[in-house]
Amino acid sequence: MIRFDRVSVTYDGAAVPVLRDVDLHLDEGELVLVVGHTGTGKSTLLGAVNGLVPHFTGGTLTGRVTVAGRDTAHHPPRELADLVGVVGQDPVAGFVTDTVEEELAYGMEQLALDPRVMRARVEEALDLLGLAELRHRGLHQLSGGQQQRVAIAAALTAHPRVLVLDEPTSALDPTGAEDVLAAITRLVHDLGITVVLAEHRLERVVPYADRVVHLAGDGTVSCGDPAAQLAASTVAPPVVELARHAGWTPVPLSVRDARRRAAHLRDRLPADPPPHRTSRATEQVELAARGVIVRHGPVVAVRGVDLDLRRGEVTALMGRNGSGKSSLLWAVQGSGRRDGGTVAVRDGSGRTDPRSVSAARARALVGLVPQTATDLLYLDTVGAELAQADRDGDVLGSPGAAAALLDAIAPGIDRAAHPRDLSAGQQLALVLAVQLAVTPGVVLLDEPTRGLDYRAKQALAATVDTLAARGHAVVVATHDVEFATLVADRVVVMADGEVVADGPAAAVLTASPSFAPQVAKILAPAPYLTVGQVRAALPEEGV
Repeated sequence: MIRFDRVSVTYDGAAVPVLRDVDLHLDEGELVLVVGHTGTGKSTLLGAVNGLVPHFTGGTLTGRVTVAGRDTAHHPPRELADLVGVVGQDPVAGFVTDTVEEELAYGMEQLALDPRVMRARVEEALDLLGLAELRHRGLHQLSGGQQQRVAIAAALTAHPRVLVLDEPTSALDPTGAEDVLAAITRLVHDLGITVVLAEHRLERVVPYADRVVHLAGDGTVSCGDPAAQLAASTVAPPVVELARHAGWTPVPLSVRDARRRAAHLRDRLPADPPPHRTSRATEQVELAARGVIVRHGPVVAVRGVDLDLRRGEVTALMGRNGSGKSSLLWAVQGSGRRDGGTVAVRDGSGRTDPRSVSAARARALVGLVPQTATDLLYLDTVGAELAQADRDGDVLGSPGAAAALLDAIAPGIDRAAHPRDLSAGQQLALVLAVQLAVTPGVVLLDEPTRGLDYRAKQALAATVDTLAARGHAVVVATHDVEFATLVADRVVVMADGEVVADGPAAAVLTASPSFAPQVAKILAPAPYLTVGQVRAALPEEGV
């Protein structure tokens, strides 16, 4: 179905190709998972499937890419639209209409399909992705996860033979991600659609993959059986990391398979695990919110929420898509809507409502990194953004600290590159460095792990821990259970605009299967959350 024959891609001005001599033959009806560290060329590989690379992105492609016999060199993306459906990292960037239903119909209108066919397919897609109740909603009134489901549904209405997905679950809650992946798997099994999918949250996707394509970072690509590819890969989910430590061969790829192998390991583990992280929390309240209400038209997004954020404490804010997490963060920061309630932030010896001061002053009190990181990038180069960040504030007490922070999270980013040319993960890392330049007492991160691989998440976790150690109150709104396990002292769960759970991370994360990390599911009832805890308890296991 898809063939790459000695394909190399070099972007203008680049010294080396991002892809080099790639040979891939992907068959019909396969779900192919593309893995690799941030910035290794995954999006380039996906873009080459329908000709976006190089017809739209520029650069030079040598070799030959064919899809169902059509050569992308001679067929631009518009001539492959009936064959290849594409969902990018930023679904909003691809929207062209105003409402959910209109967006689902738009692609079929461009293909001149019969209106009766269009109507039936819109209904099918609404049901398949759980969007029926949102059909008349404005696209920009939706949460990030809901927008992502709309983008996938819009790509499916054309009934493509190939579906290309760039991080399709990055903004979805665990249950929503399972539903979307189950729908995609049905398309593969029942209709023979070929799905090529890049994803950093491998724990969600690996059990569904038929093959794994691994990008090494030097332009080379390997393809093979998922277990064989991941056994030695530097990019691997917790279940594989646990298998490596325990010495299991071949490595299991699902929680079910790992539990079958874990009985001996569970028997050897001490009943009381080491702490999953070192808490920096104090009793000093940095921010107190009382009775916060947020309305978006007829929708009440936040319903009278009370929230205290303490100095040195890292709080994970979780809940299904549309539960009100982002609305609460914006209301607390002072830039977003707040239709009721109060917010008081510690400011020297007193308390200040960030909504009552200038935007610059509010940012110094409460810093917010939004879901769409590019909203905060406006200069022409990465170096210019970092220099401006140093002028605006002082990240860690010395000039150039913004650049050092960027290198810690996502090393190797060219300072001369345009921020819009970076991958989503690299853009996020840049925005984190920029926003932390003014060292606010309260730091709010909205889905900060979108586009980040496991190594980058570890670096981000270290950054969050450093912020907590320096006395910042940190909130991470996230659907990434594994990242929450790494960083959170406390977990707050929202549903329908209200707080439904609030407590220590270990207790809340294991109270529901939806929020439990992989290690907790594999080793239950032993109260372990991370591979690090297992290593600390049994350092010689598997040796």
